[in-house]
Amino acid sequence: MNYTLIVLLAYAVVMFGATVLMTKKEGNVERFCVGNRDIGWGISALSIAATWIWAPALFTSTENAYTKGFAGLFWFLVPNVLCLILFIPFAKRIREEMPEGITLSGYMHEKYRSGSVKNIYLLQLGALSVLSTGVQLLAGSKILSMLTGIPFTAMTVIMAAIAFSYSQFSGIRASILTDAIQMVFMLAASIGFVAFGVKNGGGLETLLTGLRGATGDAGRLFSASGLEIFLGFGLPTTIGLISGPFGDQCFWQRAFCVKKDRVGRAFLVGALLFGIVPLSMGILGFIGAGMGYAAVDTGVVNFELISTLFPAWAVIPFLFMIISGLLSTIDSNLCAVSSLTTDIFRKNTMGKTKLSMILLLAAGIAVANIPGLTVTHFFLMYGTLRASTLLPTVLTLKGVRLAPQGIVAGVISAMLIGLPVFGYGNIKGIAVCKTAGSLLTVILSGAVALAVTRKRGEDHG
Repeated sequence: MNYTLIVLLAYAVVMFGATVLMTKKEGNVERFCVGNRDIGWGISALSIAATWIWAPALFTSTENAYTKGFAGLFWFLVPNVLCLILFIPFAKRIREEMPEGITLSGYMHEKYRSGSVKNIYLLQLGALSVLSTGVQLLAGSKILSMLTGIPFTAMTVIMAAIAFSYSQFSGIRASILTDAIQMVFMLAASIGFVAFGVKNGGGLETLLTGLRGATGDAGRLFSASGLEIFLGFGLPTTIGLISGPFGDQCFWQRAFCVKKDRVGRAFLVGALLFGIVPLSMGILGFIGAGMGYAAVDTGVVNFELISTLFPAWAVIPFLFMIISGLLSTIDSNLCAVSSLTTDIFRKNTMGKTKLSMILLLAAGIAVANIPGLTVTHFFLMYGTLRASTLLPTVLTLKGVRLAPQGIVAGVISAMLIGLPVFGYGNIKGIAVCKTAGSLLTVILSGAVALAVTRKRGEDHG
């Protein structure tokens, strides 16, 4: 049997076995979605970190370090860590205001008593889950299909089935438990890869040389090349990432799950643990650039480097790490979508909850099989989608009372104007369009919401 299939089978057995042995099958919808709201901060921190380790954290970090040097990795890593830290006061606030809450869309509905507000948030949160699931399946199946010879489409189905197998057993408790196991392994593997990479790739001198990237001119943030990287990648990435947790039900769900007085600690530690993995993957990219390695496919250059620099057996922990990182996000998306059903159905059931998981996986498989789209395209696109609800969410949590009609108009404006501008710039590689699209997506939702709120206030004044 192909060793890659053995790794995949071992992953499935470990995660399903741990779930069955350490959690109990859940038949209550609310507990399936948020447990007993008393999960410890340590295991929650590991889960938060693992959930935030998605395909770009594993692949884009290495690609950027290799192609764009220090500037490329900086503008990917720093906003990735910072966004989880900036999320902390808002996670605490929503837990205080709605201690029995489950979803962000439910919170917004509770605040505004508006079905339209709830529905526009459900649209954004649901679409994000589909795109996020699609990119994880795309990235993982691309490598696994190449190694096993199993057709790409079939591999996307296999990965989806594995994530569903344990997630449907006990919901969020299964997700958090398996996330923690996955994160411990990813931390150990990533640190090991750095140590071996530096040793086998020419030492610290090669690493330092690689800070300039494969082109040799991206070692500084404020050089001409560094500023070009900032405008074309750094600024739209930062905007998308800072808004990341705010537009992602996975993180609001965990804010409702962890012990109330440990929310801040869980997210802070989770952010720091997360940073270790993309930093490690980025260091591999520096080593590759420093030694003059010519990548066949920069999108999977970390896999190429590990295959080249390391003993043959090193591919096995790398594959387990990749599978862990990707499926931890997929299972979190499954739990997030299942929680959204509490806002959709007046009489919700476990059957409807689990059906939503299956529908998400079907949509994710379809998205992953769209020809020509890359991990980086998806990363930037759904990063911008998350920004469409950022300002209305932040303003509401800060106590600003917005007009429901303004929130809906603002989010729709951001999606219809900001996203297409960004998408065009992303596909055509036009930096100014990507930046303009990112800014429009963030600003329009808040500006339109505030303008409509003020107008309605004047009309009633």
